[in-house]
Amino acid sequence: MNDPKDSGAGQAVRLQKFLSRAGVCSRRQAEQYILDGRVRVNGQVVSRLGAKVDPAADRVSVDGRRIVAEQKRIYIALHKPAGVVTSCSHPGERVVTDLVDLSQRVYPVGRLDKDSTGLLLLTNDGGLHHTLSHPSHDHEKEYEVTVSRPIGETELGKMSSGLPLMGTRTRPAEIERISGRRFRIVLKEGRNRQIRRMVRKVGNRVTRLKRVRMANIRLGDLQPGRWRHLSPKEVEDLLHICGRNAR
Repeated sequence: MNDPKDSGAGQAVRLQKFLSRAGVCSRRQAEQYILDGRVRVNGQVVSRLGAKVDPAADRVSVDGRRIVAEQKRIYIALHKPAGVVTSCSHPGERVVTDLVDLSQRVYPVGRLDKDSTGLLLLTNDGGLHHTLSHPSHDHEKEYEVTVSRPIGETELGKMSSGLPLMGTRTRPAEIERISGRRFRIVLKEGRNRQIRRMVRKVGNRVTRLKRVRMANIRLGDLQPGRWRHLSPKEVEDLLHICGRNAR
């Protein structure tokens, strides 16, 4: 690692920030990679979180793969079909990144379980990935839900107000009825299989679950298995919502 005081050195940045900016992973994940000894700088393992690198001069690798600084930021909306796993790798299963034909590597933001469909964002922007994935940031996620039998106002009211679930209580949710067996729900949290568990808690069962919005990004008429780049305006608004400036 170059000393930033050297005349030939550029601007030094923390190693985990460099990895996040390069789209390798979120900053938190990068910290774990460093602690696990998976990161090398100029051929040497670096396991100290305070370490800094000069992106212009230092050679950084993760698991032996060279990391190039400041890749072009990519933001993609995908309509995930049922039966596809939200992962970059899952032996024996088709994963969402199999549906995206790009030379650059992108990562899914958050999760949709295998049986669920709808909007999934993919990006190589590690900072945005962390912000949208972390439950503390209050970003809205909207779903259309179909259940096995008609659901009453009492049950919808219980889910809207919050339910005891997995040792705690779900946060209040915005719910709008679509029909006797269908409703729309907006969450600001995303626990594992949360909507399915909530519906089961009030004595019903989810038969279809489709995400139609994440923050300001809407699924619209994007067909299952298809994807598109976000528009510059969508990216600008999304970064603004996340407290960041478009670059």
